[in-house]
Amino acid sequence: MAIVAGIDSSTTRTRIVACDADTGAVLRQGRAPHPLPEGDDARSTEVDPQTWLHSLGDAAAGGLLESVRAIGVSAQQHGLIGLDAGGVLVRPALLWNDPRSAGSAAALLDALGGAEPWVEAIGAVPGPTYTIAKLRWLAEFEPVSAQRIAEVLLPHDWLVSQLLGGARRRTTDRGDASGTGYWSPITGEYRQDLIKLAFGHELKVPDVLGPAEPAGHTPEGLLISAGTGENMAASLGLGLGPGDAVVSLGGNGTIFAVHDRAVVDPSGLVSSFADATGRHLPMVATLNAAQVLRSTAAMLGTDLEGLSDLALQSSPGAYGMVFLPYLDGERTPKLPQAAGTLTGLRAESMAPQHVARAAVEGMLCNLAEALDVLRGHGVAVNRVFLLGTAGRLPAVQQIAPLVFGLPVVVPPRGDHAARGAARQAAWALAGTAEPPHWELPDVTLLTPDQEHDLAVGNAVRQQFAAMREQHHPETAANA
Repeated sequence: MAIVAGIDSSTTRTRIVACDADTGAVLRQGRAPHPLPEGDDARSTEVDPQTWLHSLGDAAAGGLLESVRAIGVSAQQHGLIGLDAGGVLVRPALLWNDPRSAGSAAALLDALGGAEPWVEAIGAVPGPTYTIAKLRWLAEFEPVSAQRIAEVLLPHDWLVSQLLGGARRRTTDRGDASGTGYWSPITGEYRQDLIKLAFGHELKVPDVLGPAEPAGHTPEGLLISAGTGENMAASLGLGLGPGDAVVSLGGNGTIFAVHDRAVVDPSGLVSSFADATGRHLPMVATLNAAQVLRSTAAMLGTDLEGLSDLALQSSPGAYGMVFLPYLDGERTPKLPQAAGTLTGLRAESMAPQHVARAAVEGMLCNLAEALDVLRGHGVAVNRVFLLGTAGRLPAVQQIAPLVFGLPVVVPPRGDHAARGAARQAAWALAGTAEPPHWELPDVTLLTPDQEHDLAVGNAVRQQFAAMREQHHPETAANA
């Protein structure tokens, strides 16, 4: 039995799983936090990449990587690691969540003439998280460092290079590269003109490997696969294929689906990313997801579990109460200045259970409309994978299949990105045309009744859409 390992280096910690290369069964696993930066002025959005290696070593303690034949690496997307001409780190790495590049992203939008030219160039409108926005920020606010930087890497690129003993040939994959803002999933090529637009001069960039192409071997002979970004690795770990979509319930909502081609959306609502298999992961996002439930729970004097219990005491439609969950404005639909709205208050509906139900339905209806944006661009959605802590709430699991009108898969808790990185390693080790088939164990499948449940869900969505159009008529034309 061959053993492969997957490493996922997120914003705060490293997770490692060792798996059977044929079946995907997890044999061993470990995790460790990233060491905290030192100093009173240390920024959580800047870090010495060496801390990722220290965390990796801690996570791999106790022989976790013993007898492993191949390793795959997943890491947080959109980061920036700048090296000089000799391959030496110029400054600490900038992480995806650095807020200082917001103005730089806006400046880049104007510099190219608006959203549509960016969508035509890279399939997306680069936001503050994108690597290219960080390049612009460095050029403006740290010009001395910017002049020294000759090469730019993403976190997973740097980790792969370190595992390979500091290999001079830098590599990446199309999935992670598609989140930089200077590699196009439409053409499959880098855009040095965009790098120059942002940074003032061209940069050395890593070679983009094919999905099953190895990056190389460690000095000890372990195969290292191409690696990828965390969303792409999670997709591989979950075993997603065409027709599958993910709805991830963080504070914000992230919705993406597997598709066979890049999606070019002139409105900029859809961001076109590549995946780790040669396909694509078009993505939409909402500003409001699990935070809607947390805020409502706090208002009702309870927690998420208590909110779920209350919502299940109500009935579909929440006695006519509708919650438009735009608590932080909204990205999808484009309502940046909106606020949340609770309508339909009557004497019989003004009860905690109906408010709780309206919050869950409102959040899910908003996410369902974001899924419809993908569908409107020809992306097939036949089932939904529900991720995040809020996705485990009984009320969410009961209501989601009704509102989405589709089978809903709730995967088991697990390190899906690390498992995806391990699956990529097994694929590179096998050298086959397709990745090995790994069953996802212990899933919960929630299937709506094709008549009753779909009718109920349609009624809830129609009620939501009517209130949205009434309070925000500018969304009616795009619904």
